[in-house]
Amino acid sequence: MQIKGYVEKIIYTNSDNGHTILDVSLTSDEIKRLRTECPDYADDIEDEMVCVGTLHLINAGEYVVFNGDFTVHQTYGLQFKVTSYEESRPEDMDSIERYLGSGAIKGVGPALAARIVRHFKMDTFRVIEENPEELSQVKGISNRMAMEIADQVAEKKGMRNAMLFLGKLGIGMNLAVKIYKEYGEKIYDIIQNNPYKLADDMEGVGFKIADEIARNSGMELNSPFRIKSGILYALSAAVSAGHTYYPMDALIEEAGRLLGVFIDNPEEILTDLMIDRKVMVRDVDGTKAVYLYSVYHTELAIAHRLLALKFENMPDDKTLEKDLHSIEKEENITLEAMQREAVRASAGSGIVIITGGPGTGKTTTINTIIRYFERKGMDIMLAAPTGRAAKRMTEATGHEAQTIHRMLELSGTLSDEISNASFERNESNPLETDVVIIDEMSMVDIFLMNSLLKAIADGTRLILVGDANQLPSVGPGNVLKDIIASGCFNTVRLAKIFRQEEAGDIVVNAHKINEGELFEIGPSSKDFPFIRRADANAIINALVTLVKVKLPAYTDCSPNDVQVLTPTRKGSLGVERLNTVLQQFLNPPSNSKVEKEIGSIIFREGDKVMQIKNNYKIPWEVRGRNGIPVENGMGVFNGDMGIVDNINLYLSEMTVRFDEERYVTYSFKEADELEHAYAVTVHKSQGSEYPAVVLPLLDGPRMLMNRNILYTAVTRARKCICIVGSDQTFYNMISNENEQKRFSSLDIRIREAEI
Repeated sequence: MQIKGYVEKIIYTNSDNGHTILDVSLTSDEIKRLRTECPDYADDIEDEMVCVGTLHLINAGEYVVFNGDFTVHQTYGLQFKVTSYEESRPEDMDSIERYLGSGAIKGVGPALAARIVRHFKMDTFRVIEENPEELSQVKGISNRMAMEIADQVAEKKGMRNAMLFLGKLGIGMNLAVKIYKEYGEKIYDIIQNNPYKLADDMEGVGFKIADEIARNSGMELNSPFRIKSGILYALSAAVSAGHTYYPMDALIEEAGRLLGVFIDNPEEILTDLMIDRKVMVRDVDGTKAVYLYSVYHTELAIAHRLLALKFENMPDDKTLEKDLHSIEKEENITLEAMQREAVRASAGSGIVIITGGPGTGKTTTINTIIRYFERKGMDIMLAAPTGRAAKRMTEATGHEAQTIHRMLELSGTLSDEISNASFERNESNPLETDVVIIDEMSMVDIFLMNSLLKAIADGTRLILVGDANQLPSVGPGNVLKDIIASGCFNTVRLAKIFRQEEAGDIVVNAHKINEGELFEIGPSSKDFPFIRRADANAIINALVTLVKVKLPAYTDCSPNDVQVLTPTRKGSLGVERLNTVLQQFLNPPSNSKVEKEIGSIIFREGDKVMQIKNNYKIPWEVRGRNGIPVENGMGVFNGDMGIVDNINLYLSEMTVRFDEERYVTYSFKEADELEHAYAVTVHKSQGSEYPAVVLPLLDGPRMLMNRNILYTAVTRARKCICIVGSDQTFYNMISNENEQKRFSSLDIRIREAEI
């Protein structure tokens, strides 16, 4: 269906997405035609029609041809839903005057428009476009104003032509407007020569969109631009998966599969990309490794800074022992040999790594180190990668711990295209402290580590604590493992399980799992019960009862504190299905709870949710009594968990209360950064600890059903972990050492830099 008419007025427009509601004035002939062709709506078709759709760049006074269909709004009645449109230039003097005087041209009102048209008649647009200086012949128009009018008309014409051009390449109106605003008239050369530049320059335009544009514009499958962009896309995907480099042969094979071509000159193409500072190619253990340029230099910067902070100035053994004896007496503890060594190394080294599994005394060791430095009058800062880990560190030490982002004073501005974070604390404004202790180091990726090291002043002691057997960070790199593997820094491994007879099955079994030892399981353990179930539905039934009733009572916590962990996202026991089921049982629909369906997810007040991407710019506030903000800051990070506190349908926003009582308000458009968190993947649980954990096990991809995943899941539980499912799957995971290999080379960079 098609309607034609003049845009009478713009009722509403959203500049971000182009959603527009406007009134169109119809001629008597157009009204007659529409009533004849659409008899069902004849009684409601009048001289003005409301049109609704994505209508960028339309102004009042323009004559437009709209394509679409009639629809009846339950409140506002008959409307025309627009699917596409095309502006038609006014073809008579009245229409030209109406357009110019509509406000479409800034500075030209109805009176001035009338004078322009009286003077130039049907030549008005030709004069504006070809000889704009002649406009100054009209009273009230200076030479400068004449040129401004011409520029506006040309810009509108240029934008519309670009919209048509981009539309023919399959680009939607919203994206087309963004592209034109970015490049202007240069867009034609860019599309003709290298449409993949869009993927490099513009957020929201990835390789796949750029590739579709390139294909629609006639670019050859084996174009060098296409192949280079495909390689960069494949390499960026590898970084997103946690790698800092990718073997060249595997990268070229993956890029070729993605592009549907055979890449016969990879070294030549990679050389060009190196010249453009897009990639680096280096030898790693006899293999050609390809890095994104910024990732390579991030690893390199970490290596050099770690070595710059390294020093050895060991204290006198007798003095140290005297201090330790006093601390042991004051704290009523007895340190074993490796704990004493950890304190000694921390007292005399610039960089120290302390690693060990659960129950090996890491907390006691950290507390002793803190007491030692306090006795020396030194300032100490504690931090961890997540809010939950920082809170746990605070509770365990009695000293305030912060997230690393908060300690570094996240500024919310953007820096490089991958890490997207900028901090107030850096090499120009370092942390003012003598000692920095970081816990849960296995979660720290190369970008956060680089930012941390920039903020550590020379002479400051840096103590890194973590379990090297945990899963690696969500972001790229193997920071903790690689620093240990470099062999260049004091590393203390805590292995002894303290009070093994009192430690409980969680601690003992975690160590057995880590060592690949098979052991008997069953329902009788107080903190490690195993409930055998043979199919997914039976597992889910048991899981719901455990989360809702049994474990909260057993561990003295709320159902929201019981965390379901699963190795997979998809499948019968994956995150997506489990969250749908658990929401129905733990937070069902209620007249007292507002809910909103966004995409495929129904968000409801009281829902347990998780942030699934780093957002360095979103503001948060800590609220005091009566909801009055007492502190504010910026940044919510991948893996942060909270509760939906409020959904406001009128303002199209919802507020989430995260750990540390941080309240964050999301527009509904930003809700794609959230998902339900009744169940989360084991990987997303890193750095967190829960009173009780339920782990369903049945089947899944072998690369995920491994020892590393099982060990990490078990060590997330503080009081009880209940495993439900197949004992054979459980034993297979213990036997499966084949964790997904992560390509990283920080250890090599460190050893190279030390030479």
